Amino acid sequence: MKPQDRYTLLTTGSVPLVISRLAVPSIISMLVTSFYNIADTYFVGQLDTQSTAAVGIVASVQFIVQAVAFFFGQGSGNYISRQLGAKQVESASRMAATAAVMAFISGLLIGVVCYCFITPISLALGSTPTILPYTEKYLSIILIGAPFMASQITMNNQMRYQGNAAYAMVGILSGAIINILLDPLFIFVFGMGVSGAALATVVAQICAFLVILALTFKGGNLRINLRLFSPTTYYFKEIINGGTPSLARQLLGSVAAILLNTAAARWGGDAAVAGMSIVTRLTFFINSVLIGFGQGFQPLCGFSYGAHLFQRVRQGYWFCVRIGTVFLVLIALFGYGYAEQIIAIFRADDPDVIRVGAATLRWQFFTFPLGAIVMYSNMMMQTIRKPIRATILSSARQGLFFIPCILILPQLMGLNGVIVCQAVADLLSFLLAIPLVWSVLLELKKEESLYQSL
Repeated sequence: MKPQDRYTLLTTGSVPLVISRLAVPSIISMLVTSFYNIADTYFVGQLDTQSTAAVGIVASVQFIVQAVAFFFGQGSGNYISRQLGAKQVESASRMAATAAVMAFISGLLIGVVCYCFITPISLALGSTPTILPYTEKYLSIILIGAPFMASQITMNNQMRYQGNAAYAMVGILSGAIINILLDPLFIFVFGMGVSGAALATVVAQICAFLVILALTFKGGNLRINLRLFSPTTYYFKEIINGGTPSLARQLLGSVAAILLNTAAARWGGDAAVAGMSIVTRLTFFINSVLIGFGQGFQPLCGFSYGAHLFQRVRQGYWFCVRIGTVFLVLIALFGYGYAEQIIAIFRADDPDVIRVGAATLRWQFFTFPLGAIVMYSNMMMQTIRKPIRATILSSARQGLFFIPCILILPQLMGLNGVIVCQAVADLLSFLLAIPLVWSVLLELKKEESLYQSL
């Protein structure tokens, strides 16, 4: 699609149709990404409980890399969509190149630092003595892919904010398919065990990076041109304003995962860590549909806000909230009665893993329907540059509420306290989201009135 056609679509097309059209490739991308994370858990789960736990523990480090990637990707993407909405292509192109290069450098630094301190980091992440060797094997290989993972996620986000979700989907699909195909080959055929799962992930990340880099030269995408790399204060300030909510959310998610693994190991042992790992991957898989649908909203939100079409921003927000809430209600009703069967798919030979995982999953399903308002409120506030409120809300679920819960509730309730923590944090996040988003919606109405009076 030509840039002018894309501008017209995002600023004048039917809001439900535009969001749905952009959301389909984003949902596919998110589902496939989540699916190959689940595939790792499934294939490794056929080995032993310790390997399953190790994959979940290392996810904390991957969350940190993703935090950096989303910081640069969504920080630059928000700016890019607003600039394209205002028809400022040159500044948008410079931002795209700057963010992609900085993400790669940041991923490389994370990989080097973590490798130099791999044993203390593995212990700090929640490894027990029996899990530690598996964690070190998996993590030492995963770190190789950190710069490629960070940069390709950044470029993927930039494409989405330009309204080119289909191209972003191709990049994600390429890596996911390779990962899924290589997992059983490396783990079982070559006998590499948990190291094979890590190697498959790294190869997939490098391939996805190369594919999505090539796609920036097609379909009217902003090209990643190194000559446009502009590490100036202006661009960093824009990245910080637009990307801090994502950075806060992802970093706190990593801290929360570490505390969760530590608490699970203390109160339930290896089986509890494995059970929590499975539930984390499953809930992310379900939420990936919600995230993908919201990613269809973000380009429309950014372009419309940049073009001063504030009513379209509000309309798109409420459309997403309605669809997302209905989806989560249906998932929760279906999954609540089959929690044991769902967990058993991944670790059928360990009844303790099934018991802990099923109980945790049921509590998650109980608060699932509240998630749509929290997620889409955060996406809207981040896209239209309301950084303080967006950061507060994005920090709530895994930071402001979850961290105190995971530190306090297990002391009062033992393992049951670990199991209910996320559900309690989700409820409190919902209660916080209501006044925050209401204030933003009122501001949008005022901005619309002011702009129309000029």
